Amino acid sequence: MTSTLHPAPAAKREAPPAAARRRRRRGSRFLSPPWWFAAPALAVYALVVLYPSLSGVVYAFTDWNGLGDRGFVGLDNFVRLFRDDAARGSLVNTLLLTVAIVVVQNAIGLLLALGVHARIKSRTVLRVVFFAPAVVSPVMVAFLWKYIYNPAPDAGLNGILGAVGLGGLRQDWLGNPDLAIWSIAGMVIWQFAGYSMVIFLAGLEGVPEELHEAAMIDGAGRFQRFRHVTWPLLAPAVTINLMLSTIGGLKLFDQVYAATQGGPGHASETLSTVLYKQAFVFGNYGYSISIALVLALFVAAVSMVQIHYLRGRETA
Repeated sequence: MTSTLHPAPAAKREAPPAAARRRRRRGSRFLSPPWWFAAPALAVYALVVLYPSLSGVVYAFTDWNGLGDRGFVGLDNFVRLFRDDAARGSLVNTLLLTVAIVVVQNAIGLLLALGVHARIKSRTVLRVVFFAPAVVSPVMVAFLWKYIYNPAPDAGLNGILGAVGLGGLRQDWLGNPDLAIWSIAGMVIWQFAGYSMVIFLAGLEGVPEELHEAAMIDGAGRFQRFRHVTWPLLAPAVTINLMLSTIGGLKLFDQVYAATQGGPGHASETLSTVLYKQAFVFGNYGYSISIALVLALFVAAVSMVQIHYLRGRETA
């Protein structure tokens, strides 16, 4: 009996050293050479991005004007934000822009990807042409489209409409409060539809040709092959495109400020333009930081919900 009972205590005596070795191995991963190379970049990122961002949160609860002393005001800035008509209107505009950009940009990007994925001789040139606007500065794109949206009847888009006999459709595209936000959405979609196209194109390149051939043998038409073969395998590309376009739409600033500065009136204001004006025009730095904090939390919340749903769709 004694000999059969001895191994168990021996195993117990050996367990602590084994557990300690596992803990040491886990700890040594953070001291391995890859972390040595990453440490300088991480330190700079923490100093330049993380520390200012986290320390700036404190100012959201103050009345700091950027120069003098700051006084603690508690949640007053956040109460003011949700009572401010301009801020609430900018939130609505931001959501409208985001929905328009996400839906239309990705739909056009998918159609372009399907077009240039076909076996046509000019597909390489077309890919470059469609993607080219994505590498242009957003401010440059805004000034280009300000010329296209010129309200003069014989200039830009209005001139083209008049030349083809559609003069009745000429508008003051950026000066009309009902059209300004949709005109901005149009320029953003024009710039980044090619970016979405490239991501969809990468997904299409990864669809095995054998699956299409098998579906054709089974009698599936072109639409059925896309619906039952191509579309499910594009789930990762859809996730990436929807995430990028949603985040880009929620924090849209450059194109709006360069084209309309939030006007006419507050018709095209977004949360980012309101944030900028409160900080650098009116000097309400504490209030502007509270807007930035709400915007950051809103973007994070929307992104987490979206990626949870889309990742679930990929594995379904």
